[in-house]
Amino acid sequence: MSANVVEIQGLDRRFGKRTALEGIDLAVHKGVVLGLVGANGAGKTTLIKHILGLLKAQTGTVRVFGLDPVRHPAEVLGRIGYLSENRELPEWMRVGELLRYTQAFYPAWDTHYAQDLLTLFELNRGQKIKTLSRGQRAQTALLIALAYRPDLLLLDEPSSGLDPVVRRDILSAIIRTVADEGRTVVFSSHLLDEVERVADVVVMIHEGRTVLKDSLDAIKATHIRLTVRFPQPLTSPPSLPGVLSCTGGPQEWTYVCHNGLKDLQQEVDAVHGLVVDSAVPTLDEIFVSRAKGHTSPEGSLCDR
Repeated sequence: MSANVVEIQGLDRRFGKRTALEGIDLAVHKGVVLGLVGANGAGKTTLIKHILGLLKAQTGTVRVFGLDPVRHPAEVLGRIGYLSENRELPEWMRVGELLRYTQAFYPAWDTHYAQDLLTLFELNRGQKIKTLSRGQRAQTALLIALAYRPDLLLLDEPSSGLDPVVRRDILSAIIRTVADEGRTVVFSSHLLDEVERVADVVVMIHEGRTVLKDSLDAIKATHIRLTVRFPQPLTSPPSLPGVLSCTGGPQEWTYVCHNGLKDLQQEVDAVHGLVVDSAVPTLDEIFVSRAKGHTSPEGSLCDR
C-alpha cells in the first residue's frame, strides 16, 4: 500500500483544442497540507475534479487512497470532505435540517465537533439557507465537509470573495482540523498569502503545467529578492544566474532569484553592482516570477 493519499502520474486533460492540464505528476502524503496555487483558469479546479472522480483521466493515472476514483466512487468519496468554489447548498433547507440530512450519510459524523463549528461561525440552526450571506454559505459548506472528519479535505478557493473576518475563521477551522488529527488537506487558492499561512507543501500551476513543487520551507530557502544599484543608469538590467524576473531601473533593479545571496554576491560584484537590499520574497512574488519565466520563449527574464 502506498503512503500517499493522492497519486497522480502523467495527467493530461484537454477540452476541445484547449489544454487544461499537461503532464501533471503529484503525490500527496498523509497528514500534509498541500497548497495548490495559480491564477484563475490555471487548471486547479480541473485537477481537483480528477481527484474527486468527476473527470476521467484522458492520459495518465489518478489514484486516491490507492483507488481509481472514477471506478470506485463510493469507497473514495466516502472519505473525502469537499468544499467547492460555488458552495451549492439546498436553498429550501434550514441550517439544522442540512446538518441532520448530511449526518445520515456519514456514520463517523462528530456531533460535538459540528456544534463547535456552529459556535465558531455563529450560525443559526433555524436560519434558511437561502437567506444566508455569501460568508455564511461558505461557513456552512465547510462545516458539513469537516464534521464527519474525512481523511482527505479538498478545498477549492474556500475564501474567494469573502471578507477578511470570515476568511480568518475559515482558515482557523482548517488549521484546527489538521492540528487535531493530522488529516490531509489539498487547498486550492489564488490568494497566496493564505496558502503561506497553512501549507506544508506548495504546487504552483500555470496554464495547466507545474512550474514549481516543493515544501514551503524549501521554496523560501532557495529564493531571494535583491535590489541592486549600479553606478550608471541602464536601459536593461545585467544578466545574473538563477534570476527569474527583474523590475525597476534605470539605476536600481530588483531581482527575484532562485539562488542564495552568497551564490550571487560574486556575480553582482562582477557587473559592478551594489546590493542595497535583500529579503525572502513572498510566495506571490515567487509565483509571478516563475510564471513569467515559464511563458517567456527565452526562459527567465534575466537568466543567462
